[in-house]
Amino acid sequence: MAKAQAQAPMQQNTTQKWKYKGVSPDGTKQMKGTIEANSRDQAVARITQMGAIPTELVNLSEGTGLNKNIELKGFAKLPSKKDFAVTSRQLATMVAAGVSLIRALNIVIEQTRNEKLRNALAECAAKIEAGSSFSEAMEENEDDIFPPVMVYMVRAGETGGFLDKSLITVADSFEADVRLQGQIKSALAYPVVVLCIALALVAVMLLTIVPMFDNMYKSMNATLPVITQIMVAMGKVAPVAIPLVVVGLIAFFMFWRRNRNKDFIRSWWEPFLLKAPVFGKLNTNVALARFCNNFSSMLASGVPILNALDIVGSTSGNYVLDTASKRVSNLVERGYRLSDSMASESVFPMMLTQMVSIGEDSGAIDQMLASAGKAYDEEAQSMAKQLTSLLEPLMILVLGVVVGFMVLGLYMPMFSMFDAMNATGA
Repeated sequence: MAKAQAQAPMQQNTTQKWKYKGVSPDGTKQMKGTIEANSRDQAVARITQMGAIPTELVNLSEGTGLNKNIELKGFAKLPSKKDFAVTSRQLATMVAAGVSLIRALNIVIEQTRNEKLRNALAECAAKIEAGSSFSEAMEENEDDIFPPVMVYMVRAGETGGFLDKSLITVADSFEADVRLQGQIKSALAYPVVVLCIALALVAVMLLTIVPMFDNMYKSMNATLPVITQIMVAMGKVAPVAIPLVVVGLIAFFMFWRRNRNKDFIRSWWEPFLLKAPVFGKLNTNVALARFCNNFSSMLASGVPILNALDIVGSTSGNYVLDTASKRVSNLVERGYRLSDSMASESVFPMMLTQMVSIGEDSGAIDQMLASAGKAYDEEAQSMAKQLTSLLEPLMILVLGVVVGFMVLGLYMPMFSMFDAMNATGA
């Protein structure tokens, strides 16, 4: 009896506060609030008894004050294409093995590290239990994080009874895109690092070394060459200009990150990327590879051609291809052949339109698009390797010119003074 009485206070102290979000069983009503429970399982049971299907559950009693976890949803990391690829492949494997979609989703939710994707999958599982299809649940996600290409491929798989194959196609598409992006980034990594080193070196010299030489030459009443005068003037402006430039770059980066996907930015920046010197051809091949690969995957999965055209433009990552594909969709809807419609847009090369034409005649458009996508992918990889081999010596040359200019500007007056002293001594 005494033992039971001693344990009673401990049981009361284990009561915790839980914040929950959920949906009604029919999936039409969002519900949220806080409850008290001794464990997560008890909290889920209580929420279910209240007539809600929990989609998110947070323990509010894990800490208070400085020890409490602060949740900043605005800064939560968005899921990457790699996250979607891993999730799609895991779901495809389990669905193909006969595991129910709900069970497969619950297993994937436990293994998903990205918080936004985990919450979105939990929301999908709840809506599927309420009677929605997987594609409908993804499309109705409140954060709108699922890519349209994934939603449409899953819908096609559900309609045709081959959801596992559609999910594998999604995974293959995203993995190919991630692989191509990784190769492009590795090609650009070296020149970016060298450029940053050069800028940092210039900043350090202007802030520390140039003022020292300026004071020394002033004390000697030396006549400074033009190069040195430029260096001295830059050194005087640097303490004010460099912080302003840094602040300006940070502000520009924040503005760019917030607005880069808006049409008023994309309409001039992304056309420039396709015509930019050196990198224009590379950007074009990357965009065309994405367009062809995603278009092929969607057609192979059974997505109607008009729906596919409305989506693949945006997945290419370029405004020019996006608007062109929508115009092509309008022409196809009016009865024109796909190849003829694509040929009316200058952004699509003749090789691509000819391959699409052959695909239309043979009834294998998806296969011809896949071949074209592979060709543009390989060409982009080859160009990335060539650019790496060309940019490495070029950036070393740039770094050498910058350092040489600064060293020459600082030491040239000293050489002139030594010549004058030798002439006087003679």
